[in-house]
Amino acid sequence: MDEFQALLQTIQRLFHIQCTNYKEDYIKRRLASRMNSRHIPSYKEYQEFLLKNMDEREALKNALTINVTKFFRDPQVFQCLKSEVLTPILRQKKRLRLWSAGCSSGEEPYSYAILLYDLTTLQKDADWTVIATDIDDTILKKAKEGVYEKASLELVSESQLRRHFRQMEDGKFEVKPHIRERVKFQHHDLMSGIPISRYLDVISCRNVTIYFNDAQKNDLVRMFYQGLSPGGYYVMGMSEFLSREVDGLFTPFRPLQKIFVRKDPA
Repeated sequence: MDEFQALLQTIQRLFHIQCTNYKEDYIKRRLASRMNSRHIPSYKEYQEFLLKNMDEREALKNALTINVTKFFRDPQVFQCLKSEVLTPILRQKKRLRLWSAGCSSGEEPYSYAILLYDLTTLQKDADWTVIATDIDDTILKKAKEGVYEKASLELVSESQLRRHFRQMEDGKFEVKPHIRERVKFQHHDLMSGIPISRYLDVISCRNVTIYFNDAQKNDLVRMFYQGLSPGGYYVMGMSEFLSREVDGLFTPFRPLQKIFVRKDPA
């Protein structure tokens, strides 16, 4: 076994992630960044360092799984979801369950919670839930705290900022409890093959699949299909696409916004 493969085995054992689910060049780029920052020249030496140093384990895990985001990223997608997906579901069912998969530090699920809160302010009988998951427990802890720099709020309207955030003394902004308490954060590995729940109305997994190879992307789509209700909606990142192997599972709903509907047998 060469040094790189031995290091991968150590990473898999320490972090409980399957490195074969990631593109090899992606892993090598992230490893090179960490090794350069520690001035370590070889995979073997880095493996030994990783086994002894808890701080480096955390830094590497973050490097492998970090997903930079902001509130209401791609505003046209959220506007389309608000008017053409969320509103009709709430009007018809008065109940909505949404999964933000690979939620990173929480900006996306909180964005959905803000939309749903505002949509149901006058609809007292509406019941909705946002489930937010990630594999990284450190980033989930940050998400639960709900504290953000102003830069990540640049697409939040003044009205939304005033109603749903509290400015702190250090200039950061905290999500107010009425929004924070509506998002249920949970640990979940997207490569487990098991959806976090079944009969979901919307699954949003945006800008996450850059970590995965083609086979794993297809498995992810199949898992989301299993997790959705008949006629449920799947939202992808703007640069992502359904491969030929799985595009028969979904019908394009708003293809420019990368919103698809689960296709069920007639």
